[in-house]
Amino acid sequence: MAASRLDFGEVETFLDRHPELFEDYLMRKGKQELVDKWLQRHSSGQGASDLRPALAGASSLAQSSARGSTGIGGGAGPQGSANSHPASGGGESAGVPLSPSWASGSRGDGNLQRRASQKELRKSFARSKAIHVNRTYDEQVTSRAQEPLSSVRRRALLRKASSLPPTTAHILSALLESRVNLPQYPPTAIDYKCHLKKHNERQFFLELVKDISNDLDLTSLSYKILIFVCLMVDADRCSLFLVEGAAAGKKTLVSKFFDVHAGTPLLPCSTTENSNEVQVPWGKGIIGYVGEHGETVNIPDAYQDRRFNDEIDKLTGYKTKSLLCMPIRNSDGEIIGVAQAINKVPEGAPFTEDDEKVMQMYLPFCGIAISNAQLFAASRKEYERSRALLEVVNDLFEEQTDLEKIVKKIMHRAQTLLKCERCSVLLLEDIESPVVKFTKSFELMSPKCSADAENSFKESVEKSSYSDWLINNSIAELVASTGLPVNVSDAYQDPRFDAEADQISGFHIRSVLCVPIWNSNHQIIGVAQVLNRLDGKPFDDADQRLFEAFVIFCGLGINNTIMYDQVKKSWAKQSVALDVLSYHATCSKAEVDKFKAANIPLVSELAIDDIHFDDFSLDVDAMITAALRMFMELGMVQKFKIDYETLCRWLLTVRKNYRMVLYHNWRHAFNVCQLMFAMLTTAGFQEILTEVEILAVIVGCLCHDLDHRGTNNAFQAKSDSALAQLYGTSATLEHHHFNHAVMILQSEGHNIFANLSSKEYSDLMQLLKQSILATDLTLYFERRTEFFELVSKGAYDWSITSHRDVFRSMLMTACDLGAVTKPWEISRQVAELVTSEFFEQGDRERSELKLTPSAIFDRNRKDELPRLQLEWIDSICMPLYQVLLTCLGESQCKTEADAGLSGRQPQEVGRVAPKKTTGLCCLPSPFQSQPSGGRRGQTVNHPELLRHPVAWRTLCILNYLLWLNSITLFVQLGQS
Repeated sequence: MAASRLDFGEVETFLDRHPELFEDYLMRKGKQELVDKWLQRHSSGQGASDLRPALAGASSLAQSSARGSTGIGGGAGPQGSANSHPASGGGESAGVPLSPSWASGSRGDGNLQRRASQKELRKSFARSKAIHVNRTYDEQVTSRAQEPLSSVRRRALLRKASSLPPTTAHILSALLESRVNLPQYPPTAIDYKCHLKKHNERQFFLELVKDISNDLDLTSLSYKILIFVCLMVDADRCSLFLVEGAAAGKKTLVSKFFDVHAGTPLLPCSTTENSNEVQVPWGKGIIGYVGEHGETVNIPDAYQDRRFNDEIDKLTGYKTKSLLCMPIRNSDGEIIGVAQAINKVPEGAPFTEDDEKVMQMYLPFCGIAISNAQLFAASRKEYERSRALLEVVNDLFEEQTDLEKIVKKIMHRAQTLLKCERCSVLLLEDIESPVVKFTKSFELMSPKCSADAENSFKESVEKSSYSDWLINNSIAELVASTGLPVNVSDAYQDPRFDAEADQISGFHIRSVLCVPIWNSNHQIIGVAQVLNRLDGKPFDDADQRLFEAFVIFCGLGINNTIMYDQVKKSWAKQSVALDVLSYHATCSKAEVDKFKAANIPLVSELAIDDIHFDDFSLDVDAMITAALRMFMELGMVQKFKIDYETLCRWLLTVRKNYRMVLYHNWRHAFNVCQLMFAMLTTAGFQEILTEVEILAVIVGCLCHDLDHRGTNNAFQAKSDSALAQLYGTSATLEHHHFNHAVMILQSEGHNIFANLSSKEYSDLMQLLKQSILATDLTLYFERRTEFFELVSKGAYDWSITSHRDVFRSMLMTACDLGAVTKPWEISRQVAELVTSEFFEQGDRERSELKLTPSAIFDRNRKDELPRLQLEWIDSICMPLYQVLLTCLGESQCKTEADAGLSGRQPQEVGRVAPKKTTGLCCLPSPFQSQPSGGRRGQTVNHPELLRHPVAWRTLCILNYLLWLNSITLFVQLGQS
């Protein structure tokens, strides 16, 4: 149909009546060129100049919105309309009416502004929130709008960087940051002290003591002591030596501030490097003599004393003349340092007795101050070490999957803690082997000793022998074999060190600290060693203790990483093994095609709906066809759209995954399923259960003993088998059966539930799990009391989920124990199989576990079996079948059955002489009558009952109950 032509005048009239539509179209479809043309055409018209800023602002805003601009550089905002002019014409120009959206938002001064859309408002609000949240200083919006784009971008990047979440290392570092600060008390001026020395010696002495009493920084304290000693005795230079190595028995006098001039500032301008230290051996020279003997030495001319060493004078060009040397003691009287004053001013005059007295009065205060500073430094050092160990733990927990990464972190931390030139970690190949052999070595050199620290990290894998200095010095092997740490202060003086290998390597080793690495089982898994402290000193006891504590955590981290690697390899092996097993445990395509093309017999031909079904009447292939017939007869193939080929493959794979044990095999699973099928089709249970529940119980019957090993749950727990470790000791085998069933369903081409909806699939898997776990007798004993009470009180309601759950569980147990309801010849064969399997478990308990099996598993006590079987039937089987009979509610049939049994006498049952056997449930079938003079196994012929299957089952069960009344006679016959 041709479209009607529209007159332009009509369209124009329509747009005049609906200006909002015109505005909307212009904002969506309008272009910059169109706006420019409009402005040029109306430039001479009245009001054009008024509209130009507004239109330009709208155009600019539209462009900035299209570009995703942040609003910078716009000129149409409420605060950015610098070019706007008062409007005229009441919002109209050249006969074109202005939309209300153009005029809205005006401030009453005639400025025209476009009303922002909801999207723009949300963007503006988000931008304003971001600005206020991240702003670090106050600034005006106009100044921000005038910023160049590069400045805005730089500020945005800085804001983004500052807002990044901190790492755990940063958080831990902030939490462990020390809140204890050293007190800072500025000392009084030297000029003031000099004034006090001349006019008030008492006040002068108190000022000196006060200045050192509050200082806990050993560096500044040492400087103060030297300056004040120079001031007190008018010495030109002073030196302070502190005792180190006292705990290790190797005392040394070390001076970090040697020959400090009297004019030196009170505080050092920078930290003194260790290379400037002066070490004096204990007992050597005048300093060593004073330190060892604790005597004051006052020498007018140092060159006249044989103990004086003039090497420093030769080196510095400074000549020592007079010398005063005095020990510094702590509060316990132990010598902790030596103070030395050189060349009394003026002109190297000898130090007087007054100088000695003044120093003797002042140095005890110095000893107390030095002791306090050393204690504070030691506590601070211990705090830093504890903090470092916590950071090590954090590093180890952050990375426990990659051995190389965690070892690299360990070595970085070790170098940071111990300040060494080189760190190495060597891992043993076999921790159980008495022969020490390393399989991996990791090395890291300090950046101060290597231009490229990253390239210095090396790994050697699968080495049969090592020729480098790490191994050839035999220190690592010694530590790995003995488990004792080794601390070598001078490597070339130790006979265990290979100097030739060290020279070949080009790395000169001075000191070595090597400790073993232990795992959580206190087994040595490797060694860690550090070489050469950066300050040139040997590793001391504090370093060794710290390194040993450090390596404890490292050992746990390395062990966890190794275990993780082993688990990964085990998982990979398991994955490969499962892949191989799934290939071999699934059926072949030829078998599937065979059953797919086979004709499936009818139910009547297979007799699978008969309660008297012969468990041994079908071969393995016939059981597959019978199972197919059950699925088809129950309508599950059509209802759940089960692919027939998938169903054949699944049944064949299920059969293949049953082991060749005596009883709990594929035949038992099929017989349980057959009994469930007979109960569903003849007892009316099909009307109680839903279709999903029926599918769940049928599949559950076929899978309820998958991969059964011929032993019960108690044996799994006693032997601590892999199944018990995997599933625990509660329903161990049942959980394994369910998981095995799930594994088969998840295998390719085996999912018979593939066409179910997600909810149906979820519900079905839950019902399947309940059905398989219900075959655990422990669970049966827990739930049967609840079921028995519901039935006895008539309180069961099929609309209640819990009642349905317990009912299905009872049905599963009834079918699993259904062999006791079969005819005599069948139940006898089953009993023999069950008893043989039980006896095999008892033999294994006796031979493997060294345990005495219980009577039912002990072939040496088989004479007790009849009594045990009767107790089994009386306590487990009979109550369940009685309650299920009551649950059927067939009161009329029960009455007929009672009438049919009224003519039987107990003595008639007593004349039955059963065959002597040793099987479970080796009793005459309760579904058969044994009339006087009759043939054993002859069934009762009740034509009227055959027409009522429920009544027939009722008669059979009541026959069984009546037969149990004479069980005492059978026990006596069995024992004879």
